[in-house]
Amino acid sequence: MKIRDFLCAVSLVALISAPVVAKKVEMTPMQLQALQTHEYKTTKDQVFASVVSVFQDLGYQVAQADMGSGFITAESANKNKTNVLQAFAGMSASGHTRATAFIEQMPSGMSRVRLNFLNTKNSSTAYGRSSADDKPVLDPQTYQTAFNRIDEALFERGALTKTATPQPPTVEIPVTAKTSIVDPAQAEQKPKP
Repeated sequence: MKIRDFLCAVSLVALISAPVVAKKVEMTPMQLQALQTHEYKTTKDQVFASVVSVFQDLGYQVAQADMGSGFITAESANKNKTNVLQAFAGMSASGHTRATAFIEQMPSGMSRVRLNFLNTKNSSTAYGRSSADDKPVLDPQTYQTAFNRIDEALFERGALTKTATPQPPTVEIPVTAKTSIVDPAQAEQKPKP
């Protein structure tokens, strides 16, 4: 009776901690390129420096950065990713995120950036068996956040200007016989009695 209760408890823990199978996102190569690519109206040098800076700001360690090829590789710190079931089975898991960037100068004077993020999970057992699982990051918000940070870094470097300067609101003043309109520049020049 006690063995059956133990097996039921183990089965329940396994069922609760089992990952929910999500529908795999299938993207065409053009959709993937559109997700991972952004163009800037500035030089390759400015964009390259900004991408390196953003990777560092996000906590990545830059492993390689080659200005000539425009290629940057970086990775985040390793984190423990052991779940309850793995710990119960004597397994351990850790992982990190790898990031790459390719920056190229376009003939139009624009610079193009293509980012790629990959989540890595390494598992090992107490018996010495290990496995690795790499999954590309296909979340549009991840890429949009990175491109927004690059926009900010370029703006701080003075490589980009604001696209639209906000104009003060216009106020319409009804003109009547008693209303006089005075130019502020002329009002300051009049001598006071």
